[in-house]
Amino acid sequence: MKSTQLPVNEYASFYAPYINALGEVDLIEELEIALHDFIRFVQNIPMDKFDYRYAEGKWDIKEIIQHVIDTERIFAYRALRISRNDKTPLPGFEENEYIENTAANKRSIQDLLTEFSAVRHSNLFLFKSFSEEQLKRIGIASNVAVSVRAIGFIMIGHPKHHLKIFQERYL
Repeated sequence: MKSTQLPVNEYASFYAPYINALGEVDLIEELEIALHDFIRFVQNIPMDKFDYRYAEGKWDIKEIIQHVIDTERIFAYRALRISRNDKTPLPGFEENEYIENTAANKRSIQDLLTEFSAVRHSNLFLFKSFSEEQLKRIGIASNVAVSVRAIGFIMIGHPKHHLKIFQERYL
């Protein structure tokens, strides 16, 4: 499925910038391509920028990468539950509390990128396993309706959103 074919009623409007910024991409292909693009971009960031914060209280690049990993895991869990026709409304999460409870800025960039790669590869297998019917299933997450396939596109758009922030505010 292409991102441009995704009906807007399958995701909350606050996810629209993530999905709209993708252009016309295939879900499965782009899950893999975007992983490599993210890793390549981060590997080219100068070492002295990884602990930089553009303002007090803002996350550094390592913390943002940890946030991307945590969010990807949460999105995958949501996709799995919804794909299995679980009708339980799924809660949101407080991203700032998650980061406060990590040691992301004490980790190496390579360690963080290796973890992100492992998580994304696992999710690639998960999304390849879904039938067309499962991809179209809609559940409730963070108090809004979302389809499994929309979650996949959001998983692609979220790291891309943060790469744009890296470019604009960190480099």
